[in-house]
Amino acid sequence: MTVKLNKKAFDHAKSLIRDNKVVIDTRDDWSEHAPSTQDENTFLDKNGSAQYSKWFLGVDDEHPEGQKGRYKFPYGDFKKIHRCAVISGESRASQYDHDDIRDALGNLLERLNEH
Repeated sequence: MTVKLNKKAFDHAKSLIRDNKVVIDTRDDWSEHAPSTQDENTFLDKNGSAQYSKWFLGVDDEHPEGQKGRYKFPYGDFKKIHRCAVISGESRASQYDHDDIRDALGNLLERLNEH
């Protein structure tokens, strides 16, 4: 599995922070704030894979374009970036040695903490 940083998603996340579309929550909130499978499917059906992919900082090139499994490291709920998702993702990226994704999430966390 090769998971690479999704630069479009990173830029999208930074723009959400600039536009104050943020939820400043705590680390353990992501299990409650994460979109459900139904929410993901609805968003994907309505908006397509290009928009869907903007909400995930990792892209797994072993999965075909447009397949949900291709996108890793969610950071929001399709409306706002969530601090809890960024923290959770940073920890997971570090655990699996995805250094570029970990660094991007660390950058986002700094921006959120300054917010």
